[in-house]
Amino acid sequence: MKLHLIDGTYELFRAYYGAPSATAPGGREVGAARGLLRSLLSLLRQEEVTHTGIAFDHVIESFRNDLFDSYKTGDGIDPDLWAQFPLAERVGAALGMVVWPMVEFEADDALATAAARWAQSKEVEQIMLCSPDKDLAQCVRGKQVVLFDRMRDRVLDKEGVIEKWGVQPASMSDYLALVGDTADGIPGVPRWGAKSAATMLAKYDRIENIPDDEHAWSIKIRGAASLAQNLREKRQDAALYKQLATLRTDVPLSENLTDLRWRGAHRKQLEALCKELGDERASALVPAWAD
Repeated sequence: MKLHLIDGTYELFRAYYGAPSATAPGGREVGAARGLLRSLLSLLRQEEVTHTGIAFDHVIESFRNDLFDSYKTGDGIDPDLWAQFPLAERVGAALGMVVWPMVEFEADDALATAAARWAQSKEVEQIMLCSPDKDLAQCVRGKQVVLFDRMRDRVLDKEGVIEKWGVQPASMSDYLALVGDTADGIPGVPRWGAKSAATMLAKYDRIENIPDDEHAWSIKIRGAASLAQNLREKRQDAALYKQLATLRTDVPLSENLTDLRWRGAHRKQLEALCKELGDERASALVPAWAD
């Protein structure tokens, strides 16, 4: 069987900026929650979707904010979107999915933990990480653990990650440390771009393996002197950025694989939520009811 692990925070953001605005009978904005509901119903209606888990950033801040003051926060999130985070978690629960609301950790950490935990299970043929997020690319293993971009219906396995970013999945946290990640507030090392980082990591795999002296580099690269100098001066920073970019695989998830089997939506809970969202027709799309 396939295990579908869903980045709920990404799905909610995608729905907010991609689905039409909508207001509930009480007047509150619920377009993103309604879009998420419809999107998840579309997924659950697929025959191959039997085991699922969905993770949300219950709060945006995590342990990483204690490590780096400039790490991403909830500042700047549209209040209409922020107000729908609790609704999104209720959508997942009403649909009968296992929901992981993250506080100390991030949603991506929960997904990385789940992928690492069940990748070796004989029952699991493939783990689909339902997100195009480059942070999750570090979790990819061959064709067994893959990224699944639902919007584009595109799957990235190990070879796909290498083709897109130029590095092995295991080097993605090093890549993000060098290049930076504006979405997460990681500045990266000055002058290091996607091409230089990919070229060096394709050879050395890890930042720690890149020699300080450019004359010791076994490959030629444009601007080597300034790249080496900046890396020498920012070694400690780069180590911190890599720590920030590395997903945790020790999130205390209490469920076992059997718990992740989707048995259907909870009728009373979902029908009440659909009424609250002003989208009562959505319940007709449910492929199975648990109760």
